[in-house]
Amino acid sequence: MKNVLIINGHQKYEEIAEGKLTQTFINKAQSFFENNNFEVKHSIVESDYNIKEELEKFKWADYILFQYPVYWMGVPWLTKKYMDEMFSGGNKTVTFINDGRSRSDSSKKYGSGGLMTDKKYMLSLTYNCPSSEFSNKDGFFDGLSLDEANIAVHKTFQFCGAKPLETYAIHDIFKTDLDINSELKKFEDILIKNFL
Repeated sequence: MKNVLIINGHQKYEEIAEGKLTQTFINKAQSFFENNNFEVKHSIVESDYNIKEELEKFKWADYILFQYPVYWMGVPWLTKKYMDEMFSGGNKTVTFINDGRSRSDSSKKYGSGGLMTDKKYMLSLTYNCPSSEFSNKDGFFDGLSLDEANIAVHKTFQFCGAKPLETYAIHDIFKTDLDINSELKKFEDILIKNFL
């Protein structure tokens, strides 16, 4: 049986970001994993989490599904705090041993000291911006792809040795004609591709 940790990276803002959409995707993922014989644990960044207990979940997990809204082109600040506490807190035990370099061996490169080499992760993002802004040289992100625009999170996992799975993102979340059922189907298709 494979183990998956679902991290709820939502941070609530009254009347703007209540967390319902994030929870909708987490619920869908929970059902998918249960139906496919995965063991599931959850972490919630907007909670009174215990760093030691969270790191045990990281150690236990084969996969990490990181579900969060993109605020101001990055993770919510509570999510960044959680990341800093987990990835730094796991130094020499769960996340990384060092930055990878060695004074005696110049072939060892920066970013190669991760301890999470047996783990894979998936980002699942909620965005207000339209998908047309990515991979578009005239778009807001100056031609960057979705993953390139989220490079800081990817590089954090890479530094610790984890391998990426295909990213999912829902766009234009404040549109009144948002077809959530269609989006959940796209999400499930990527879950199937990534985990089965």
